[in-house]
Amino acid sequence: MKETYIIGEIGQNHNGSVDIAKLIVELIARPIKEEVFNLDLKPMNAVKMTKRDLSEELTTSQMNRIYDTPNSFGRTYGEHRAFLELTDEEHFEVYKYAKSLGLDFVETLCAIGCLSLLKLFTPDYLKVASRDLTNLPLLERLAETKIPIILSTGMAGKKELDEALDIITRYHSNISILHCVSQYPTHPDNLNLKTITYLKKHYGQYKIGFSDHTIGIAAPTVAVGMGAEIIEKHITIDRRMKGTDQAGSLGPDGVLRMVRDIRIAERWLGEEELYIDPAVASAKEKLERSIASKHFIKAGSVICQEDLHMLSPGDGYKWSDLDKVAGKIATKDIPANEIIYPDYLK
Repeated sequence: MKETYIIGEIGQNHNGSVDIAKLIVELIARPIKEEVFNLDLKPMNAVKMTKRDLSEELTTSQMNRIYDTPNSFGRTYGEHRAFLELTDEEHFEVYKYAKSLGLDFVETLCAIGCLSLLKLFTPDYLKVASRDLTNLPLLERLAETKIPIILSTGMAGKKELDEALDIITRYHSNISILHCVSQYPTHPDNLNLKTITYLKKHYGQYKIGFSDHTIGIAAPTVAVGMGAEIIEKHITIDRRMKGTDQAGSLGPDGVLRMVRDIRIAERWLGEEELYIDPAVASAKEKLERSIASKHFIKAGSVICQEDLHMLSPGDGYKWSDLDKVAGKIATKDIPANEIIYPDYLK
């Protein structure tokens, strides 16, 4: 059974608060139980944070534009972004907390200036946001660290992906590629999960996964069935909280159900083989059909095919064994509609 690497993305759902970020980390680390079969399932594997350098974020005019929406944390967009930004030290605090709960830590660094964070700790993975797949100077600096890299393809085609890979592989090849659609939320007609099989076919030397922006939990499970080895999903403690990403994220119940379904799907996949599982033995015996008497058969008479039909249970001869019954002599009276067993024949 191959384990899917599941990343819970905090993004900006911490609303500028380390305490809220830690609550989301706790949610991501929460154990998962499957009640019917009493299975203890592995929780998410990792938490992801995002670090921006606001001096390298947007043009001055865009940072100064009025940002008057119900989800705004500042009068201008720059003030809004500044409110949501945690310091390097605060990221380190969340990192240590995640590690204490047994989680890996993934960090999206959105600018070269954000590499200052690496003076405090080394994430398990560096994530490249979809919008930065064409930011080749940033990719080069990230690749130089030799930290494993996860790429999202949400705004990229083959040309952009190949150019990014060309830069990174000059330094290392520990790369994962996530199919992604940068539409929030992603319309069902635009998801195109078959990109996963395309990536596995053409970029099979890398781990292939799926970064999901759909509403609900079905798409990640389907993606796992198509071969995705990594799943990334936005997580929050309350979807009704203020913030642009909250409503499109998974809350506590959604996290439980998505991780449960992914971990169960891992078990569903099994082996590429056709076989009778031992677990169906009792059902097979109870429900399959066996050769049975169509009417009363007197002891000493020769049994003909016309005397036979198929009834449950399935612990007798199959129709493929017809030659073991038809043409044989009944050793005892056989009532109508009863299974014919070997000791009834000679």
